Amino acid sequence: MKTLAKLPVTIVTGFLGSGKTTLLRHMLDNAQGRRIAVIVNEFGELGIDGEILKQCSIGCTEEEANGRVYELANGCLCCTVQEEFFPVMRELVARRGDLDHILIETSGLALPKPLVQAFQWPEIRSACTVDAVITVVDSPAVAAGTFAAFPDQVDAQRKLDPNLDHESPLHELFADQLASADLVILNKCDLISPEDLARVRLEVAEELPPAVKIIEASSGRLPLDVLIGLGAGSEEHIDGRHSHHDHHHEGEDDHDHDHDAFDSISIELPQADESLLLDALTQLVVQHGILRVKGFAAIPNKPMRLLIQGVGTRFDKHFDRAWRADEPRATHLVLIGQELDAALLEAQLRAALSV
Repeated sequence: MKTLAKLPVTIVTGFLGSGKTTLLRHMLDNAQGRRIAVIVNEFGELGIDGEILKQCSIGCTEEEANGRVYELANGCLCCTVQEEFFPVMRELVARRGDLDHILIETSGLALPKPLVQAFQWPEIRSACTVDAVITVVDSPAVAAGTFAAFPDQVDAQRKLDPNLDHESPLHELFADQLASADLVILNKCDLISPEDLARVRLEVAEELPPAVKIIEASSGRLPLDVLIGLGAGSEEHIDGRHSHHDHHHEGEDDHDHDHDAFDSISIELPQADESLLLDALTQLVVQHGILRVKGFAAIPNKPMRLLIQGVGTRFDKHFDRAWRADEPRATHLVLIGQELDAALLEAQLRAALSV
């Protein structure tokens, strides 16, 4: 009986809006016949990123794609691996003869180290290996000192007083994502000056072991051979990678994560005028410090859904597919931020849209 080789797994991590999903889409669109399963760790109640990935050309029908895209609803993988991740991996292990690779996109708020450690479990370790942990960095945000492309009160304090570096949850999460990396992508490098990019590279390198490579990209466009086949075997050495998360949990039985401060609010609205909706969302971001907006909008007299992704006050939008005959034309949004009031946000949106 032929023994199957271990199934390689690539874990893609990075802060909100750094370009993880775009990178995965690029990898799937350039799979060159590879049979790739995708696990999306979505922070929020709606499967926004999962829906986006299902639109990619992964060499199978939409029905088959639905069987290859797995979503973990909780944004903290170190809390969900036993509840959700393990059953998904067990199913993929059973099907590994039909697969060539697994891609895992973590939430922008997740810590990668506990996920990598999950590959030490005997049932997974015997069948899978972590080919690499890829950390995607939002280069303009790091150059601006915010780590993610949005203003944050804690990070503003950090910039005013360098002694407060490790008091910032954003800084700690950023450092922990780098601490687990086997490859770092400085993304959006076309949006900053060469001088700022060089400064970002130096800042990132300070957080990394010398062996970890740093490469530059725009919109995650990199040759697939650069991204997979690294053979890092990350599960073998992850325990030796120090992170702030380790320090926080020494002697603790219950996890009390810094990123528990992040809220994810799901809002459903009827059809809405595109310009009014985007103006209203921009106002909410400014007034309430919302970090990320993701979702689909139903625009009157338009046969297609409008995909909306916002980081801070920067919004990207495009019509991604036609509405199906069996689905209601409604607007679904996920707002991510800190100390968000769901009822207030929905009321303000409805008032601005007069719905």
